[in-house]
Amino acid sequence: MTVLKTSMRNFFAHKGRMALSGIAVVLSVAFVCGTLVFSDTMTTTFDKLFAATSADVTLSPKDAPEAGDEGPRTGRPESLPASAVARVEKADGVKSAEGAVSSDSVTVVDADNDDIGPSSGAPTLAGNWTKNDLRSMEITSGHAPRGPTEVMVDADTADKHDLKIGDELRTIAATGDFTARITGVATFKVTNPGAAVVYFDTPTAQRHLLGATGRFTHIGVTAASGVSDTQLKKNVAATLGADAAEFKIKTQKESADDNRESVSSFLDVMKYAMLGFAGIAFLVGIFLIINTFSMLVAQRTREIGLMRAIGSSRKQINRSVLVEALLLGVVGSVVGVGVGVGLAVGLMKLMSGMGMELSTKDLTVSVTTPAVGLLLGIVVTVLAAYLPARRAGKVSPMAALRDAGTPADGKAGAVRAAIGLVLTAAGVLALYTAAEADKAKEGSLYLGLGVVTTLVGFVVIGPVLASFVVRAISAVLLRMFGPVGRMAERNALRNPRRTGATGAALMIGLALVACLSVVGSSMVASATDELDKSVGADFIVQGRQQITHQAEQRLADTKYVAHTTRHKDVRADITTPDGKTDKGVGLSATDPTYVKDLRRETTAGTLSAAYGTNAISVGEKFAKDHRLKVGDKVEVAFDHGRTGELKVAAITSEEGTLDRGAMYLNIKTVEKYVSAERMPLSDMVFAKAAEGKQDEAYAALKATLKSDPQYKVQDQTDFKETLKDQVGQMLNMVYGLLGLAIIVAILGVVNTLALSVVERTREIGLMRAIGLSRRQLRRMIRMESVVIALFGALLGLGLGMGWGATAQKLLALEGLKVLEIPWPTIITVFIGSAFVGLFAALVPAFRAGRMNVLNAIATE
Repeated sequence: MTVLKTSMRNFFAHKGRMALSGIAVVLSVAFVCGTLVFSDTMTTTFDKLFAATSADVTLSPKDAPEAGDEGPRTGRPESLPASAVARVEKADGVKSAEGAVSSDSVTVVDADNDDIGPSSGAPTLAGNWTKNDLRSMEITSGHAPRGPTEVMVDADTADKHDLKIGDELRTIAATGDFTARITGVATFKVTNPGAAVVYFDTPTAQRHLLGATGRFTHIGVTAASGVSDTQLKKNVAATLGADAAEFKIKTQKESADDNRESVSSFLDVMKYAMLGFAGIAFLVGIFLIINTFSMLVAQRTREIGLMRAIGSSRKQINRSVLVEALLLGVVGSVVGVGVGVGLAVGLMKLMSGMGMELSTKDLTVSVTTPAVGLLLGIVVTVLAAYLPARRAGKVSPMAALRDAGTPADGKAGAVRAAIGLVLTAAGVLALYTAAEADKAKEGSLYLGLGVVTTLVGFVVIGPVLASFVVRAISAVLLRMFGPVGRMAERNALRNPRRTGATGAALMIGLALVACLSVVGSSMVASATDELDKSVGADFIVQGRQQITHQAEQRLADTKYVAHTTRHKDVRADITTPDGKTDKGVGLSATDPTYVKDLRRETTAGTLSAAYGTNAISVGEKFAKDHRLKVGDKVEVAFDHGRTGELKVAAITSEEGTLDRGAMYLNIKTVEKYVSAERMPLSDMVFAKAAEGKQDEAYAALKATLKSDPQYKVQDQTDFKETLKDQVGQMLNMVYGLLGLAIIVAILGVVNTLALSVVERTREIGLMRAIGLSRRQLRRMIRMESVVIALFGALLGLGLGMGWGATAQKLLALEGLKVLEIPWPTIITVFIGSAFVGLFAALVPAFRAGRMNVLNAIATE
């Protein structure tokens, strides 16, 4: 009880000094809980949607893709005969059966030719309005479509694009374009995560989305009262008899589970990525907590010594500090859980602004979320405080009564330096091994080991490095400020362990920033270099939807265009002479002009020969794995087509990244084995301008596709910019998540300076008494902060560039051979760290400047 009382008294007596450590705990716990609440809410939203939209039993074609899988490349979904509806209706326990049409291979534009589809990546869904849709939607305005010129839209899409009844929409499908006027608006009864939905009458949906009447993509079956979904499924299968093998028959739960599985991988990646960044924030927070308790223990050395002198045991002292840490962990974690829920709501609002609608009505806070947050926050805080607590327990009563601080442990410092050097050397060796690896998979293991080991090594050896690095930085930045600069340098060097721990917190976040910057810049530079070397086409046309035959023809007929080259992704099973069969292999079916539009090196044969009759090229790795050579024949079973025997006419090199390992063949060869109905649409079209007419051709191509906003015409400069923007967006998102760790690190600098000012109160009073002005005092503290921040930045950026350069060596094995150090980013971050130091010192410097000189001198 005495220990608890002492701990409570000390905790509340120093609550101001613990505030910043508490904020670090709050932020870290909030990020974990916010991530869990957000991901659980996303899961709840999709679960409700899938449960509401699934019929009691659903029949679909056996070739229909599973939820989340890529659909047919023909632009038309798999379908089944309408006659199946009547057969299903005869099954026992069927209340009703209804044929439905649904396709996501469409683009819908308004009167201004603007795509009304979501920008969040969610699909645009088109289909016929059925009774099953009443499970999840209700018509809130107008009426359902009754003819070929009528369409109904969902309320969310109507609100986003200011659509109203009477407005005209144009739907672009594989079969062609058609227009209809809005006659109704339907509102979701459950949360719609962001899809745009349009409905037509059944004949219109069949004709334009499937290309034929009398076909449906699936049949929704409703069970009669008292009949379970499982029993209904058995009854339907029994009624269909041997023909049941032609269909996929699923209960509502099975359909919902499949749909949930299709989004779970995306949700899990996002969830664990965010938790990873929360873990980094926790790691940085550990340094802050260690520093806080180390300094508090040092400041209370006399008090601890006195307690030891009057009979307190080492265990009681140790326990007292740990109880304080426990209190800090409990308070910070409780607040963090609440802040985490608020953070989740903020993330939901942000996602809604980006096009993914999430309702707070679905906010899900499971029992495990606060439990995980509290457990993590408390355990991490107590563990971080263990070393300072152990150090406090070792304080000698007599030593404490003689000295106001804990003496330095030279032996411990030497042992720490030795361990740090060994760890760092081991990490450097692992990074070197990774850089020299022959296989990327093998090298990645050494890269991970090297990253972890060098990071730990730098943390351990931080105090030793501080003594050298701080002096070097000070020689450049502080000496010009005279005595004030020298005092700032000595203050930063006074306790290397403290400076090392504070700098290490900032080092972790900046090391990751530098590493990812190097990797991202190298990826862009490598891809740009490869484009310059390999791409002969002037323009690339691609988009969110596969390119229709009509659009292909318009592109080919465009003025100033010398030729166009179609590229189709064809799937096939390939059986090689060694008797092995590779299933679902992707083949690149193109026009023969592709050899001019993309320059590919071959190790055997010529690529143009692969465009001959019944010929194909294979990649170098595939040829090696199957011992193929030019002239060998392979058996190719085309997806939804016949099987043919093709001759290997060329073997392409594995150098580079563009089309690496691709197998090429002539589109005309594929047409011999795959019917026109099953022939995939082009996923991209290359175009070559007439000699000297690049600008004119560019403008003409854009004009040609002006009515097709789903397609984008890019020249090589555009393509490079798009690639750069995509990598930049990814990096910016990562930087944003790393920002939490950097914020916690900044709090660590603020906390270190604030506690340091308290620790040096008497010293500050004496300096003021002998003539140091308030302005000089504040400048001294600011410069000390800048040096600590730059120390952490220098270590972090140097370490991160080393990691990034090693990672690029592994990427080079995959064809990304250009190493590019983004010096503008590195220099900006380094200079920004100086401003971070200035910002972190504002409050401590202001408080130090306001100290009463006499009271400060009288401080014990």
